[in-house]
Amino acid sequence: MKTIWGLAKSPELALDDDTLYSIIYRETGKDSMRQLSQKEINKVCHALSALKDSAKGKGGSGRTDTGGNKLTKAKRQKIYRLTGELGWNNNNARINGFVKKMFGVERLEWLNNEQCSKLIEMLKKMVERETAKKDGDGVEGKASPVHAGADKGH
Repeated sequence: MKTIWGLAKSPELALDDDTLYSIIYRETGKDSMRQLSQKEINKVCHALSALKDSAKGKGGSGRTDTGGNKLTKAKRQKIYRLTGELGWNNNNARINGFVKKMFGVERLEWLNNEQCSKLIEMLKKMVERETAKKDGDGVEGKASPVHAGADKGH
């Protein structure tokens, strides 16, 4: 487990706890490190090592505004605006981990047009939730029905 934490907190990845546990869940289907067998620990370490190696090779911020699918360039730029609002732009491994978890695709620039659109909608909802958290319960707006319990069916 020390190896998992060491890889996750390395300068190349600098994963937060939520992202690390998302990767653990993606790789093993378990949400606790204590439940992992040695084989599963090795699998998680391998996944983190691969992420670390890809982060090393990119240099700079690792953003992929250029290259990748030319048809999705504008949508990727929108995605980076939204991830910027979430504070994710300093850690490309975070968005790539999220993309892999949601779509089974290793890197953001490999998403097709439809997948980019779905990702944008997911990120918009995450930004709305973060904004609602920061604003608190006393603020009226899009998020207020959710806090009031009016939208529990979704």
